[in-house]
Amino acid sequence: MLAQTVPQIPQKLPRLIIDQVIEALADVFLDGYHADKVIERRFRAHPKWGSRDRRLFAESVYDTIRWWRWYWHLAGLPAEEYLQKDALDATRLWQVWSVYWFEKHGSLPGWPECQEINTDKLQRRRARTVPAAIRASFPDWLHDRGADELGEDWPHALAMLNEPAPVFLRANTLKAAAGKVCHALTEEGYESRPVGEELPDALVLTKRQNVFQTQAFKDGLFEVQDAGSQRIAPFLQVAPGMRVVDGCAGAGGKSLHLAALMKNKGRIVALDTVEWKLKELRKRAARAGADTIETKVIEGSQTIKRLRETADRVLLDVPCSGLGVIRRNPDAKWKLHAEELTRLTLLQADILERYSRMTRPGGKLVYATCSIFRSENEDQVRAFLQKHGDEWTLEEEFRLQPGDDGGDGFYAARLARNAEAANHPRQEESAEDGEDAS
Repeated sequence: MLAQTVPQIPQKLPRLIIDQVIEALADVFLDGYHADKVIERRFRAHPKWGSRDRRLFAESVYDTIRWWRWYWHLAGLPAEEYLQKDALDATRLWQVWSVYWFEKHGSLPGWPECQEINTDKLQRRRARTVPAAIRASFPDWLHDRGADELGEDWPHALAMLNEPAPVFLRANTLKAAAGKVCHALTEEGYESRPVGEELPDALVLTKRQNVFQTQAFKDGLFEVQDAGSQRIAPFLQVAPGMRVVDGCAGAGGKSLHLAALMKNKGRIVALDTVEWKLKELRKRAARAGADTIETKVIEGSQTIKRLRETADRVLLDVPCSGLGVIRRNPDAKWKLHAEELTRLTLLQADILERYSRMTRPGGKLVYATCSIFRSENEDQVRAFLQKHGDEWTLEEEFRLQPGDDGGDGFYAARLARNAEAANHPRQEESAEDGEDAS
């Protein structure tokens, strides 16, 4: 049914941008692409978009995805169909986006596609009591899992996960201190401020802007890295001259941080199963001036065995649900399934079991995730120590809830391997063979 009155389109709302928003939503919900890649691809395809256009596009896509289930409900669409691909078409994409626009601006454009929304009914639906998962715009299973694992901490974490995340930077101290980076950005028209004494190299942008186009970034003066993530590398307690293994390096944000903390002295072996991620790390390391990082693709179990007891420090930032960073990747909550979480917890335990052997006696290991679920964090560490408590000691652990320091949710545990740890293979190692799945 048509709304009784439809306010006129704001003069400066560009229809072409919103058409791209609708197509981007189709890419995410119909074709399964990751939202950040969809946005990046659209930016490349439209180089003439100004900063206002880019901001309008990105915010519209992310906010609509973040509140997808709630907006679907407000649009009056069938509750059980909100993630069913065969129930989604252009008309419904427009309806959900229209709800987003009305909720944010209190009016609707006068476009025909928006006239399916009756704003009076929308407001009545908003006032009704609905299940908590719908109001929080989370899948039922994930909402229930969060409540089970976090208890009274879940409501606050849930609220923070639905807030847009600030943009944090890490000054690359191989080239510049945080103050110099802040000054360089100011000269280019980008405002930032220090985060605080606990994170001396961290800055936060006072306004969301694309810093990748700055000369300061091209010169390698900083990396974009969340405040919570910036706590992981220092927690490993590295020093110049050490031999360090980053066992799940990905594109290398923490490897780069380790290189800076080690003052470019020593050796960092960055491992991953995916070659293109390590290729990206090599590009970033060149820009940062970090020449102590060696990348190595994990081609099988022998890659790990050859590094047995060679590292003073090992970082295991393991694959996880990513629940702690959903603010930055809101589409992840719609893609994650209970079966995948089960697979990830098994993989985490396997990585911790096998990759820990790269730590020399007397060395240390940090197990870390960007999840806030205890089953991926404390439970994994406790299970490992139950098996190997005669060889390893838990020195310290921390948990960051989303919003702590303004950053994302993270967990890290630092384990010390006893100096007199046996040098012989563990009993279960002799039976191992095959490929790594990390």
